Amino acid sequence: MPVDSPSELMVTQEVPHVSRCLEETHSLDEFSTSYKDILNTNSMEKPEVSGVIAKADIKPKSIYRAKKWSDEVENLYRFQQAGYRDEIEYKQVKQVDMVEYWPETGFVKKLQRRNNTFYYYNKQRECEDKEVHKVKVYVY
Repeated sequence: MPVDSPSELMVTQEVPHVSRCLEETHSLDEFSTSYKDILNTNSMEKPEVSGVIAKADIKPKSIYRAKKWSDEVENLYRFQQAGYRDEIEYKQVKQVDMVEYWPETGFVKKLQRRNNTFYYYNKQRECEDKEVHKVKVYVY
């Protein structure tokens, strides 16, 4: 079937199976619908979120800044460097059960950022004394 207008050409190139359907309906002159209306995903029903994930959506009740270094502050520093509040938020967002820790020190070994790149951490302390006051400690 020959292409009459540039918009039909664009539809044919972007979504061939939809354009064929539109060409048939236009040739019958039954109704006029754009391919954007056909592909509208906002009107589709979305699956319900499972109760397990919704229950795991825990929000902190309060927050304070760390005053001195500890093992807990070190791990919070690593999570916050990777873009998360703490281990709870990391597990919620990435939907993982376990985080990798160094067996010798108990510090976080590897974290995946929200953009799917990885941060790899050393066995030793990485949060220097001058960085401790930047660490946020969340209370649940």
